[in-house]
Amino acid sequence: MKIYLAPLEGITGWIYRSAVHECFGGFDKYFIPFIRPNQKGHFSAREKKDILPEHNKEMQAVPQILTNCSEDFLYTAEKLQEYGYEEINLNLGCPSKTVVTKGRGSGFLSDPDKLDRFLEEVFDRCPLKVSVKTRLGMEDAEEFHRLLAIYNRYPLEELIMHPRVQKDFYKNTPNLQVFGEALLKSRASVCYNGDITSVSDYCKLKDRFPDLECIMTGRGVLADPSLARQLRGGKGLDKEELRRFHDIVYEGYCQEMSGDRTILYKMKELWFYLAGVFADSKKYAKKIKKAERCTVYEQIIEELFEGTNLLS
Repeated sequence: MKIYLAPLEGITGWIYRSAVHECFGGFDKYFIPFIRPNQKGHFSAREKKDILPEHNKEMQAVPQILTNCSEDFLYTAEKLQEYGYEEINLNLGCPSKTVVTKGRGSGFLSDPDKLDRFLEEVFDRCPLKVSVKTRLGMEDAEEFHRLLAIYNRYPLEELIMHPRVQKDFYKNTPNLQVFGEALLKSRASVCYNGDITSVSDYCKLKDRFPDLECIMTGRGVLADPSLARQLRGGKGLDKEELRRFHDIVYEGYCQEMSGDRTILYKMKELWFYLAGVFADSKKYAKKIKKAERCTVYEQIIEELFEGTNLLS
């Protein structure tokens, strides 16, 4: 089974990915949160740091591109090739309204004809392997039948499916019936993405789809960074390694960012998912949320790791 780390904007940047890889591992590919091509044709400071080879050592990293313009996609692909990348991923899954209203992410799925022309131009000229991360459509899973017919016209490196429609965002239940149909009918190999937060979730999915060979998980890893290791039969999370992981991430943010407010914003975002692994999580999560200075935050973290245990 291949296991991928999902690209989560603002969270799974290079500092987080590097810490997960160093402390826990278990992933075959680490997908880099989307690059949004701009009018000047340059990478933003965040994007450049995310794709630098020295920030992705000893891991197979795959940059993701968010656009509905083939020329922008192709230009960005050429630049990424210069950095040594061999594969890129097209984001057709982001459900954010600010993205969708511009016809990008899952919003691009509302115009299958335009998407078809886009893919034709991309696969005719792109120097790199191209995988696609997609949802089932905008409003109805029935939309996916036409979308899959389009995907099957092109030599996709991989089809990563989040079996929800855009209007679901991350609510409701993934449509496993449509996913199963795609698993059978897709010309490209299929990767499942969505709601894998435990070994139990994985086992249920594997029981239903014994031929499934690839999964992608994101929010499950944020809640337990050892998840991929556990899915491979390895040990669960322990407090000592979690402390090391936290310290690597925190030190990375302190070095890269300026100002307590900015640093703590990133750490609070992380603890929103991670706090639940502790037995007395609500008490400490509230303290972390109220912290306004790094010195205060550091003292809370000391109390947390010394004063409570992980849930068994």
